[in-house]
Amino acid sequence: MNPLLTSVAALSVAFATSFSAQAQELSGNAAAGGKKAEMCIGCHGIPGYKATFPEVYRVPMLNGQNAKYIVTALGEYKKGARRNPTMRGIAASLTDQDMADLAAFYADHGAPFPVAPAQPRAADAKVAELITKGACASCHGENFSKPIDPSYPKIAGQPADYLYVALKSYKNDTHATWGRENPVMGGIVGQFSLPELKAISNYLSKVSTELKTVPESRFR
Repeated sequence: MNPLLTSVAALSVAFATSFSAQAQELSGNAAAGGKKAEMCIGCHGIPGYKATFPEVYRVPMLNGQNAKYIVTALGEYKKGARRNPTMRGIAASLTDQDMADLAAFYADHGAPFPVAPAQPRAADAKVAELITKGACASCHGENFSKPIDPSYPKIAGQPADYLYVALKSYKNDTHATWGRENPVMGGIVGQFSLPELKAISNYLSKVSTELKTVPESRFR
């Protein structure tokens, strides 16, 4: 592997594991998590649901996501490393055990999940160059669905508008009410213009996914 990519991967692991380490070591209870998910299903239990802050975008699919990533993300919202008023308020109310239980629930609820192929769909030459430049697969793995560390997300098939907002957020890590602090991702997205980030997001959204949104019965 390119030494630069190796360094990026190593830094990513170190940074990710610094968040909610205690919660990640806890054993999550999926059944308990299902009872605690009432606060989540109003957005994440409705296929195609759109958030409105900091702009309108479809919320990410959680079912089938890596449990440790969900814990990491919730920990970052709670600590303020990811700034979003709604998610910060929810995460602030959660204990480490709550996070572990919710993560176990979403990682399993809706199984069996699709199995993504090892190789993603072909990208056009320009997008392929951008993906290579960003070294996306070096962390997010085969088909962008087999991360090298379970505290990283599966990103294949997530909504394009969500991916675009997420990537832009790493460009605004000092914004008072939105943005994400992550030195690795900040360095990566800093290489790209907004149109390039949108092109990457559009491509990734069309890649075969292992994720889905499981609608709750009250929303069917």
